[in-house]
Formats: sequence, C-alpha cells, structure tokens
Amino acid sequence: MASKAASEMEDVQKHPAPVPLPVDRVGVKHLHLPLVVRDRESGTQHTVARVDLAVDLPADFKGTHMSRFVEALEDWDEELSRSSLEKLLSDICLRLEARRAYARFDFPYFLRQSSPKSGAKGLMGYPCSVIGSFEDGRLDFTLGVDVPVMTVCPCSKAISDEGAHSQRTSVRILAKFKGFVWLEDLIEIAERSGSSPVYTLLKREDEKFVTESAFANPAFVEDVVRAAAKGLSEHQRITWFKVEVESFESIHGHSAQATIESFVEKP
Repeated sequence: MASKAASEMEDVQKHPAPVPLPVDRVGVKHLHLPLVVRDRESGTQHTVARVDLAVDLPADFKGTHMSRFVEALEDWDEELSRSSLEKLLSDICLRLEARRAYARFDFPYFLRQSSPKSGAKGLMGYPCSVIGSFEDGRLDFTLGVDVPVMTVCPCSKAISDEGAHSQRTSVRILAKFKGFVWLEDLIEIAERSGSSPVYTLLKREDEKFVTESAFANPAFVEDVVRAAAKGLSEHQRITWFKVEVESFESIHGHSAQATIESFVEKP
C-alpha cells in the first residue's frame, strides 16, 4: 500500500486535549549547535552551544510540532546577539502559531589569561548562557556567566595560629541591560569579588603571589556576593541582576551560599 502524502496525514497535535489546560512551556532540550559569539579582544569566538527551545501551548491543542523547533534552528545561522535571538524566537512563534517563545543557549567561553607574575599564558573556560523570552513582539534578554574564584575564610584566619582554610567559590551572574554588555565585563566583576581569581596556569612565583594575595584579602561568601552586586550596580548599562555565590567548603561536607537580586535605577 502506498504511503499517504504529507498533505493527507492527520495532524494529531491539533486534536483537542483530553485535559484542556494551557501549557506554559513545551519544546526541545539539549540540541547542540556550533555557535559564534562576540569576543572583546578578537571580535568573534567560535564555540559549541547546548540549546533549549520552547513555546506556550493553548488549552485546546493536544500537542506542539517538535520538528519545527529544529527546522527553525537549522534555518538560523547567525552570530548570537540580541537581534539575532529576537529573529529566531519570532520565527519560532510563526512556525508554531505560538504567543510566546523561549530559548536558552549554554556554551563555554574562553579567555587567554596571563599569570600574575610569570606572564605565562593559559586558556580559561567559563560556562556562559544567553536566555531569551519573546512575547507580543518584545524580547526579554538575559546574559549569564559562572566564574570560579578563590576565597580565604576570614574567621579561620583570625582564630588560627597558622594558616586558614580556603576554597574554590563559584560566582554565578545573570544580568539584563540596555544596549550591549561584554561577557568579559561580567567575568571581571566576578573575579574582583573574591580573594583571588582562579588561573589555568601558574608557575611557582605565580602560586606564591596568588596564595599571599588571597590570604591578604580574606572574604566570606557574604563579602563576595556584596562585592559582585556592587560592581554590577555600578555598571552603566546593567538594569537588573541576580548574583549567586556558592563556596565549596574545604573543611565541611556542604557548601555555603549567598544571593542578591536587584533592579538597578538608571538615569
């Protein structure tokens, strides 16, 4: 028996839903895509993203058309930016007859560091994200980074006859802004908030410098989140941020954490 032509095939997704409730978000997760992002030093940087795409679904539709998300992404071949993301989400709304569309791109972003004393070079990778929600012709755009820093415990330093415990700490920033903000801006704010930045490559003279500098600048997780929030508040273009700091404690079996979320008034 000959197969049915595509035009004759039943569109099951448009059948009535057995439970007529609207779905806030439905779509596909963990698509992988080569990606071009902006790089402050080189202009652009090539990376690989993990992509989530979704739309809202009215109560009277049984399902959405998952293949159309992949088709939209296949037809979208641009540098990731606010305008290109708006174009992608607008196209998804049209293809899926949706009122709202959502996308998340998670990708590693690389900076070439210089070690503080020897000047030795090493690539440092930072997990980054771009999140977009599109509704009624308006794009809500959020940029995110996850930056490791070193922290030394002020309490441990104050009460110990010798040394103090230190740990690697993660500074996770989400930011909304007017105009354009470099990923490097957010990374630099995060790295300044800890006792010391974390480096890929350290020679002996670098390790001595980093250790002594960090111990001269001890910081609780509360200090780190406040310092990062201050830096984000003072940025000329940032209008909202959420910063979460998690310290992977070296003498405890748990982490310490602190969060600040704030809107920033701009003139």
